[in-house]
Amino acid sequence: MKGILLSGGMDSTTLAYLEQPDIAFNINYGQLPAKAEREASRKVCRELNIQLVEIDIDCSSLGSGDLAGKGKLDVGAESDWWPYRNQLLITLSATKALTLGCKELIIGTVASDSYHKDGSPEFIDRINALISFQEGGLIITAPGIKYSASDLIKIAKLPPHLLAMTHSCHKANLPCFECRGCNKHQNTLDDLGVL
Repeated sequence: MKGILLSGGMDSTTLAYLEQPDIAFNINYGQLPAKAEREASRKVCRELNIQLVEIDIDCSSLGSGDLAGKGKLDVGAESDWWPYRNQLLITLSATKALTLGCKELIIGTVASDSYHKDGSPEFIDRINALISFQEGGLIITAPGIKYSASDLIKIAKLPPHLLAMTHSCHKANLPCFECRGCNKHQNTLDDLGVL
């Protein structure tokens, strides 16, 4: 069985369309846009006929940056950095995935995410080694890690109506048009020639 960590954003939605996993995991970990991410994930899963598992665990007191509505930490590269966020989300979803019989967990990371170490190929290799070393042998994959968001969407031939379901804002449940997530979303649409 194959699962995917689905935020409801462009990258994980594209990979859900391309990879057709059996199950998706959406996590409300206390991030500001949790409601919109959850709704986007629900729509995508309904459209693709993928079972959605919703995980709720409030980690907002641990967060920083745009996603937590707090200031940028000195150690993070950008305003959207939340310490160990991908490690946390992978661990939480892997824990549930293993109990449901998954053998692979797909992560929606693309090339531009490597500006944070936990979005880099090296991180994916290391977290896969750690998770797969443990009981159950669950593997972590990031099939989009070599591609830009727009290239991945082109390769997958993602239908425009699915792209329209996604939510990318880091600060709110409605796009703020100012954060790195909104900027990436707009730049990707520009690259694709979408108005």
